[in-house]
Amino acid sequence: MPNEKVNATQRELRFSRWLDAPIQLVWQVWTTPEHLQKWWGPEGFRATIHRMDFKPGGEWDLTMHSPDGTDHEIRSVFREIVKYKRIVYEQLVNFRYIATIEFEGSKDKTHIEWVMLFESSEYLIRTAREFGVDTGLTQTAEKLISYLLGFQQL
Repeated sequence: MPNEKVNATQRELRFSRWLDAPIQLVWQVWTTPEHLQKWWGPEGFRATIHRMDFKPGGEWDLTMHSPDGTDHEIRSVFREIVKYKRIVYEQLVNFRYIATIEFEGSKDKTHIEWVMLFESSEYLIRTAREFGVDTGLTQTAEKLISYLLGFQQL
């Protein structure tokens, strides 16, 4: 059962779960544009990654294609990368937040802790209302899980 938490009295969204995949595979699908664009985004969305300079200070530019045909240009910057441990990036457009994804491997499983930190609880509530960021995080994580299941069936 997932541990999903929206803490509107504070300023973060959190998704936490054990995945049935080794940490090397989970890291690869998080850090390789060819993999990432196959699962990134809420249900019904597609992603096109234009640039992913995967290093601290590197830019990550993508377009989120919504089901209604609207394109959302997203620009982020990687703030911290520790291989097999942590990715921190800051989204700079549409709505701003800092995401921290922590990875912990144990045999053939990986635990991820995905936290999106907003400037205030009011800003989090507003972005949840306007952009659906709360359900978007959960749906994106579920798409990651489904994508990883495809590797188990090979």
